[in-house]
Amino acid sequence: MSDAGTLDEYREKRDFNSTPEPSPESPGGQPKEEPIFVIQKHSATRLHYDFRLEVDGVLKSWAVPKGPSTNPRDKRLAAPTEDHPLSYANFEGVIPKGHYGAGQVIVWDTGTYRNVTEHDGKPVPMDRALREGHITICLDGHKLKGGYALTRFKTGEDESWLLIKTADQWADAQSDIVRNQPKSAISGRTIEDLSKES
Repeated sequence: MSDAGTLDEYREKRDFNSTPEPSPESPGGQPKEEPIFVIQKHSATRLHYDFRLEVDGVLKSWAVPKGPSTNPRDKRLAAPTEDHPLSYANFEGVIPKGHYGAGQVIVWDTGTYRNVTEHDGKPVPMDRALREGHITICLDGHKLKGGYALTRFKTGEDESWLLIKTADQWADAQSDIVRNQPKSAISGRTIEDLSKES
């Protein structure tokens, strides 16, 4: 995973004259008391969900092929991707063919989060938690609530993490939330709606 605050890779992969995605210099929206999270449903080469956390002025990002689950028994693979600017948190649209990540994007869920990572009963800051490969957060989103853990289990070029729901009052082993709630949390559109518009 890239160092906090690095957007060079994001810039290098995109031509902002040809893609509707925001440049790093675009306004980031209204500041909030707590850091934000966003999950973008992205129909690229393969459908996946981009899980993003605001850390040190950027969105730290993981691609989650199956999307988040509310079942604590589910271990969702999460592959780290490049940092994104905060302005990306509200991005919905169609990335044109021939460009990196071409396809439809909606904001599947968004909200704020609290870092509740601890070690030996003491709080662990997010930058250290990222370096050490284990984060525990509490989400307050439109769809997702409560605790989630991100744990790195593989390092190197194929660095991989797991996204797992913690067993709390918002856990639901019976719900398939990504299937049951396909619409954008901010516009009410679906990936299929964007496909028709493009």
